[in-house]
Amino acid sequence: MSRVLALKSSILGDYSQSNKLVENYIKNVDQANLTVRDLAAQPLPVLDFAIATALRATEDLSEQQQQVVDLSNTLIEEIKTADTLIIAAPMYNFTIPTQLKNWIDLIARAGVTFKYTENGVQGLIEGKKAIVVTTRGGIHKDLPTDTMTPYLRTVLGFIGITDVEFVYAEALNMGEDAATKGMTEAQSQLETMA
Repeated sequence: MSRVLALKSSILGDYSQSNKLVENYIKNVDQANLTVRDLAAQPLPVLDFAIATALRATEDLSEQQQQVVDLSNTLIEEIKTADTLIIAAPMYNFTIPTQLKNWIDLIARAGVTFKYTENGVQGLIEGKKAIVVTTRGGIHKDLPTDTMTPYLRTVLGFIGITDVEFVYAEALNMGEDAATKGMTEAQSQLETMA
């Protein structure tokens, strides 16, 4: 059975459209093969000098720094043990939520999830699939206002996850009919991926 890591990053909790889509996707996943991390309900620390230093250090860590490294290692292990990542990523002000960025900052680690070689960067987490479910109030797919898609594709590829599919639920704030259509189309696309 395929192992799934589900990441939620919406600050809207039960009102979140991206969370609803991800919940519908994972409802048929065997609970023993599912890890759910709600990055908004259980926020991760924001990258600062102390955290950046801890993630690069190899020895002489303070207790607080060791806790950060342990958390980072746990997050990375969740990725490594999953076959598929499904990421709820609503668009906030043309980009990803801070909560998702905090996760990225803790899992993108030189020598752990990627390495620099004479031929460039090599991702160290391979053989994974990622499905990014992105919800938007307007229509942004394939437009300059969509900074999320290239960013997430780049970040995931940087650590070795190159099999990335995007599911777009758009026009959610453009009237009831448009919102229903956007959610229905996204749900239909997700059903083909399950």
